[in-house]
Amino acid sequence: MSELPYDRVKLARQSGRPTGLDYIRNIFKGFIELHGDRRYGDDPAIVGGLARLKGSPVTVIAIEKGHTARERSYRNFGAPHPEGYRKALRLMKQAEKFGRPVVCFIDTSGAYCGVGAEERGQGQAIAENLMEMSSLCVPVIAILIGEGGSGGALALAVADRVWMLQNAVYSVISPEGCASILWKDAAQAEAAAASLKLTAEDAKSLGVIERILSEKDIGKKEFYDRIQKLLVEEIDVLSKDLDLVGRRYERFRRIGADVLSKESI
Repeated sequence: MSELPYDRVKLARQSGRPTGLDYIRNIFKGFIELHGDRRYGDDPAIVGGLARLKGSPVTVIAIEKGHTARERSYRNFGAPHPEGYRKALRLMKQAEKFGRPVVCFIDTSGAYCGVGAEERGQGQAIAENLMEMSSLCVPVIAILIGEGGSGGALALAVADRVWMLQNAVYSVISPEGCASILWKDAAQAEAAAASLKLTAEDAKSLGVIERILSEKDIGKKEFYDRIQKLLVEEIDVLSKDLDLVGRRYERFRRIGADVLSKESI
């Protein structure tokens, strides 16, 4: 495990890391993919549908980057369009209707920022996800498996539990974008990464996530089995919570509170 934050960014971006579909295929059974947002179209950058987790029905949603050059191009390099976020929200509301827990796998440098996406309401789509996820009446678990970039990642991470792989990153902006704004020089990305508090350890210390997942045996059966076991256990705990929405609200209200209180002393 690397000690430099920007080295973590490089690891999170490695093409050989498992993608969202790898997790779906190895953790769940009987996955049935559902398509479209019922407004405009489908977005291959976000994959979602129904599956079974140790026999229990769940809704699973993943941002997919792909492995090969052709796959990455088809998946828009994991940069979702607004119809992708609307599709995800449609599936989450469907899950709520039928009482299914929701599991999200997140790996994106950020939502697609092209003209077409903005014309079709990218900002509104993300905002609607944030609002609606905050009040979903079923358990929601989000796992950052690679990059967690800005609102594009947060749009699937308003969850009861947020976990990160040890070499995943989670940040309001990419190091290159931050460096371009602060120093007008993307080459200063390493310095920016050191200031952004984007590592899993940083996120846990700030209360942004609850658990750091070891990458030991990543991509192997033992790795997926370990995550599957944790998901089963956590969903069982959350399913018994009679004040799920209230506790989710308090979870996000607490983020960074300890750090701010120490700074004010």
